[in-house]
Formats: sequence, C-alpha cells, structure tokens
Amino acid sequence: MHEELIAQAQAWLTEDPDPETRTELARLIDAEDHTELAARFSGTLQFGTAGLRGELGAGPMRMNRSVVIRAAAGLAAYLKKQGQADGLVVIGYDARHKSHDFAQDTAAVMTGAGLRAAVLPRPLPTPVLAFAIRHLGAVAGVEVTASHNPPRDNGYKVYLGDGSQIVPPADIDIAAEIAAVPSLTTVRRPTEGWDTLDDSVLGAYLARTDAVLSEGSPRTARTVYTAMHGVGKDVLLAAFARAGFPAPVLVAEQADPDPEFPTVAFPNPEEPGAMDLAFATARACETAPDLIIANDPDADRCAVAVQDGTDWRMLRGDEVGALLAAHLVRRGATGTFAESIVSSSLLGRIAGKAGLPHVETLTGFKWIARAEGLRYGYEEALGYCVDPDGVRDKDGITAALLITELASQLKEEGRTLLDLLDDLAVEHGLHATDQLSVRVEDLSLIAAAMRRLREQPPTELAGLPITRTDDLTKGTAELPPTDGLRYTLDGARVIVRPSGTEPKLKCYLEVVVPVGSHEDLPAARAKATALLASIKRDLSTAAGI
Repeated sequence: MHEELIAQAQAWLTEDPDPETRTELARLIDAEDHTELAARFSGTLQFGTAGLRGELGAGPMRMNRSVVIRAAAGLAAYLKKQGQADGLVVIGYDARHKSHDFAQDTAAVMTGAGLRAAVLPRPLPTPVLAFAIRHLGAVAGVEVTASHNPPRDNGYKVYLGDGSQIVPPADIDIAAEIAAVPSLTTVRRPTEGWDTLDDSVLGAYLARTDAVLSEGSPRTARTVYTAMHGVGKDVLLAAFARAGFPAPVLVAEQADPDPEFPTVAFPNPEEPGAMDLAFATARACETAPDLIIANDPDADRCAVAVQDGTDWRMLRGDEVGALLAAHLVRRGATGTFAESIVSSSLLGRIAGKAGLPHVETLTGFKWIARAEGLRYGYEEALGYCVDPDGVRDKDGITAALLITELASQLKEEGRTLLDLLDDLAVEHGLHATDQLSVRVEDLSLIAAAMRRLREQPPTELAGLPITRTDDLTKGTAELPPTDGLRYTLDGARVIVRPSGTEPKLKCYLEVVVPVGSHEDLPAARAKATALLASIKRDLSTAAGI
C-alpha cells in the first residue's frame, strides 16, 4: 500500500510544473510521510458548480498549478465540444497566493487549445470579471479566487457566456473532460499568444456602476470602508468618487491586498471579530459616519453596519436584502425579485405588495442569476445583484453604492436604515433570522448529522409543531434536487444543508412575529430572539451537533 502511494506521488512529481510544490512533495516522499501523502492522494478535488476550491499544496487533493492546468484543459475541451473552438475566454484573479500563476496557466492552456484568452490587468473584484464576460462577448470566464476562505485556500470559479456561473449539467460535463486529461504532458502551454487587457474594461464597468443610482439622488452619507485585505478598495473608491459620495474613511490596517489576511481569523465580514477594526475606526471618526461598508476579499459581497444606540452592529444579510428591495420598489423598479430558499421570506412580502414577481431558487447566485426577468436578487450570505444587465452575479461594489444612496436619502429625511427596518416590520411582520453554523475538520460529521435528521426527524422545535418537512434531495415543482431539509412550522421556517464551499453544516432559521404598531416592536423582538434561541438549541440536539 505504501509503495503504491509513493509511486503515485513520484508520478505526480515528475509532471508538476511548480518548483514550490515539487520541493514540498519531494520532502514528503523523502520523509516517507505516509499520512500526509495519503491525505493528498486519496482522490482528486471535485469540480462542481462552485468550480474548484481547496487548500494550497502539492497533490491532486490540493489547489496547485497541476490541478489548475488540468481544469483549464477540461474547460477548453468542453468549450470546443460546444462549438466554441475559436471563442474568447476572459480570466480574472484576486490577490491570494498563486492566483496570478493560476490565471497565467489558464490563459496558456486556452491559447494552446486554439481558443482566444484575455487576462484582466491586475487583481480585481470578481464582479469586474463577471461584467467583462458579457462586455467582451466571451464564451466563458474564469475567476481565480477563494472568496472569503482562510488564507491557505484558493479556488477556480467558472462562468459561461451568459455571464453567470455554471450549473448542471455543465459542471458534470466539464468534470468529465478534466478526468479525461491523460497527462499534463499532453496539454499544450505556449508562453505567449494571449492578451493582457488594459483598464478599458474596468472603465466600462465603472461607467456602468453609475446606472444603479437615481439621477439627482442625495449623496451625503458618510462611510467607513474595509476591503478586508482584499481587492475591493481601488474600485470602490473610484465608484464612490464618480457617484459624488463623500470619500470613505478607510480601515487602514485592512485597506490593501494581503494574502495572509493578518488581522482576521477568517476574512469574512460575517465571522466573529472580522469587523472589529472597522467598528474601532468608526468610533474614532471626528464626524460620526452614517454606515460602515465592508467587502469580502474578492469584493462580490457587501456587509453593512450601522450605529445602534451607543455602538455599532452588523446588519444581517437578510436586513440589507430587504432594505435594498424596499429602496428599489420606492424608485419604481419593475421585474422579478429573486432570492435563495435560505433567505428571508420578507422579500416575497415586499415584492407581493408591490405587485412584482418573486422567485425562490437554490442557494447560490448561479441559480439566482437565472431567474426569468431578474431585476434584483439577493441571498442572506451578503450577496446582492442590483444591476443584472451589467453583472449577472453578486456585486459588492454596486450594492455598496445603492445602500449608501438609500442611507443618504433617509439622512435627508432625518431617518436611518434602522428606522426603515422598523417600518418594514410593522408593515409586513417582524422577520427575524439567525443561523446555526458548525465548522468541522471531519466532513463525515456533516453527513452523519444529515442522516440522523432524516432517520429520526424532529416533530417540533421550540414547542412549535413541524407542519411540513421537505427533503430537498427529491427536488420540488420549483427546485432541482439538492442536499437539504426544509421544516415549516407555525410562524417559523428552518433549512439545514451542507455548505457548498466550506466544511460547514449550515442551519438557517426564520421566525415571523406579527407587529401591530411601532410601540409593539420591542416585545416582538424579544419574542423573536427567544424563539430563535430555542429553535437553535432544539435543532442542535436533533442533529447531534
């Protein structure tokens, strides 16, 4: 067994084009570190609708140049079979370790396969790549990013020519082509022949960002901004300057790209402690800012924090989703409002009252972006699509512009984002959401929790009877199959699913409490908080987590 493992590693070593991972793998072979080698050669990173994502390192179970070259070769073969042999593939990348190398390798493979390739000029937000695909008439796009994953990770996200991320069966077909690559020696990789784009695509994207704002709207809200050590700063500052907003106060320690993400445990605004420096910066401002804006490292997500009493708090993604929806309705937007099934049902109430179509999709913008007649889409994980004609994906830059416009408009009325949330609660009922999220080292624990819930399903949570259980692996009339469970309760809803991009089990909770007037809000909030805590406790017990 050990001999076979060493032979596998030796074979991989002879093909590896990267001196760093070659050195790393040779050291493991020389040390006969069978445990570590087994972890790296127990299979291959699976290509799915999230593309590829994993820890950097040598071997087929890690992200490295060998894995990326195979992925690019598989994508090229897929595109050629789709009759797009002379099509353009545009490639973007973030500022993580190896991102530039992976982008250059992808361009070389596409060129070697006879396709045309163009690489964005430097690390830029993912939404710029999503925009560039349609702007340039590309047949596909690749973004090298691991979004908000830990520093040791990287990833590979694939878009097709409609500018949205791949969905089945494209992922299965591309994965089959990747598996069919016999050896890296068969993959042509010229050293030139592709284009490196100039700033004109970025300029076109920035010109497009103006379209999300109303002409002549107030632009007075003051912001504090953190790029979370990612690539958002320059593009967001340029967009804010074009729009005429006051220049954001930067969280200096997190303003510039740094693949080590030194000030945060996880570079995700939702994670505990990630916003602490932004809060400290806001407290230190001579003139109190109206809101804090945060992007994740590839700037496709947007977090918002507001002053609540004497301190600052993050708004939930569902709260920002509802605020943006209400703002668009007030501006007279038409078209479909779409959200993922794990997001708040408040969006449906807002759209319904405005007489607008409302659609629920599976989790992820690859699904939301495909909603027919899409005008606005969001999901609770801080993703918002406010300009689907420009970017058919979540976009943390344009979302930041739109929420700052709303804050400016409310400021002119002597009101805040929290005041508007109160109005929405009185109008539609208090929709309170929370999440039980469990990160694991051993992925089998997630499968065990899902199995336990299926074999011993709970009949009530927080004393509320479960009136309906949907096993989403079977699909529904509206949704394709996915691994998840949905529980409907009287005045509440719970969805449990494994994360598609991280080693997490995620449970999404929502309770709806009727509210008669603004005076009833404190009692409604107390009731909702107690219900959510009780549901979370009972669900944790039922799942054994």
